[in-house]
Amino acid sequence: EVSEMSERSKQNVAHGLAWSYYVGYLKIVLPRVKKSMEEFSSANPNLLVCRKTWKLHILIPLSCDVYDDLEKADSNIQYLTDLSETTMARAGTKKRVYKHSLYAIRDEENQLWHCAVEYATPLQSLYAMSQDECAAFSREERLEQAKLFYRTLEEILQGSKDCAGTYRLIAYEEPGEAETHFLSREILWHLRQQHHEEFAVHEETPPPTPSTALDSAELNLQISVSDLPQPLRSDGF
Repeated sequence: EVSEMSERSKQNVAHGLAWSYYVGYLKIVLPRVKKSMEEFSSANPNLLVCRKTWKLHILIPLSCDVYDDLEKADSNIQYLTDLSETTMARAGTKKRVYKHSLYAIRDEENQLWHCAVEYATPLQSLYAMSQDECAAFSREERLEQAKLFYRTLEEILQGSKDCAGTYRLIAYEEPGEAETHFLSREILWHLRQQHHEEFAVHEETPPPTPSTALDSAELNLQISVSDLPQPLRSDGF
């Protein structure tokens, strides 16, 4: 009965995607991120001055709207280079390559901030399911699944010793009206927060919290056994 109720409410979709993303990708690449960043920093000492940002910044738009090209999503985000590759045999594929891209994020004062950033790819699956009649996934259900994916992934990563300090989840809800540089501002807020953590003695006040940022401590996910997922309450929305 529990299995049938989960199937009807589609609660297992986001949960499964989060675990697959972790086991099949993040658990492999995250433990190697700091080494890649350290290698790049040694060759480019003026670009990655804040060690707190030596992480993989994972974008989680609750709309599941994922761009294949970040530069097209926001012109203030410019591709810089790729970090060193990790190659291994995986599921029958020899020499499978894993790598991350480093980007320069331009702020309001034309200053460049550098970080490794990419979207959480399972969100593409959630979006595709909402467009496929066979999946019968409504827009509202997609939103609930995106929130559940975020919370599940966060809990998994918090319990992973190998991945500690190697990632930064950037979950956000896009504004109703299109904003040209919304995404770069979201990323910059997180980068500034990390700079503030590293150089807190020189700061008087922390940067303001953007209205769209998700505070995981305030996120309260309520899962119901009814056919439709219950709303996610966040005091930050």
